[in-house]
Amino acid sequence: MGLFKKLLLTDTPAIDWEMTPEFTFGTYESWGGTERVRSKKERVYYFFIDAWNEVPKLCLMERGIKHAQVVAEILAPPEMVQQCVNEQGKVAFFERTHPINEQLKKWLLAHIIESYDDSKVIPLDIPVGKSLGATGLPARDAELFLSTTVQLPHEPAELSEEDVVALITQYNFVEQERNPQGTFPHALVDNGDVLTVTDRTTGLMWQRAGTDIMSNRSMKREVARINKEQFAGYADWRLPSMAEALSLLESEKMANDQYLHRCFSDEQPFVFVDAIRKPGGQWFVDYKQGRAFWSSGTIPGGFGRLCRKDK
Repeated sequence: MGLFKKLLLTDTPAIDWEMTPEFTFGTYESWGGTERVRSKKERVYYFFIDAWNEVPKLCLMERGIKHAQVVAEILAPPEMVQQCVNEQGKVAFFERTHPINEQLKKWLLAHIIESYDDSKVIPLDIPVGKSLGATGLPARDAELFLSTTVQLPHEPAELSEEDVVALITQYNFVEQERNPQGTFPHALVDNGDVLTVTDRTTGLMWQRAGTDIMSNRSMKREVARINKEQFAGYADWRLPSMAEALSLLESEKMANDQYLHRCFSDEQPFVFVDAIRKPGGQWFVDYKQGRAFWSSGTIPGGFGRLCRKDK
């Protein structure tokens, strides 16, 4: 009760106690989600644990079709939140959002949902659609001294963990888990169209922003649409290869809280690459964590940032 008032929600929203981070993609991003969601305007709320930082947090997520926004942090007893995390056991590095347990559910019902005391509810700022500002890069026609130019692998690939390590080693990409001391020398320039930048080292033109989270199948349709509409005047955009996506990684987090130059939008924290994992799964590059990772989900979902060869 106090929760909804503090979040300035005029209607009483539905809390989905069955929803978990694991199931959310299949419900709201995949084709099968339409069986459960009545319209694109519908919003459902669920609680989850954010364990990306040293101290885990209990949060409230607002979810809809192609919409995800953490709207509040809930100040639950820290030991109770930590216990919920401990119950997950050993998890993969990139699996740091967890469902709540029965103990937390009972606490939430008693102290948040059925209480008028809103002191434990911390609303989070909801960003209004950000526009891409100045890149801070040299102009496209600027004379740059390039220590080297590199032709990266660009074909679709099936890669094992050993293959990814070999790529990172061969090109000395900076990658926070496998090669944090890497020093790949990309050389970005501003194309002057607001929409794109080019890396002189690799000869690749990149979208500064990208696509919203979606399934692999939907991403392929989105790439076709972008090419049909000739984004930035070109019709040969594609998903980057693993090497191409890794080439953008920076050695330190930038102002956008990602290992990615600030000329790029921060709304695509991890992106599809045109590579499946051997023996199974889909590869991604995570700019938030500065690493390559794979997902074994039956309907893997991710963001997209497309590239093309700048002739």
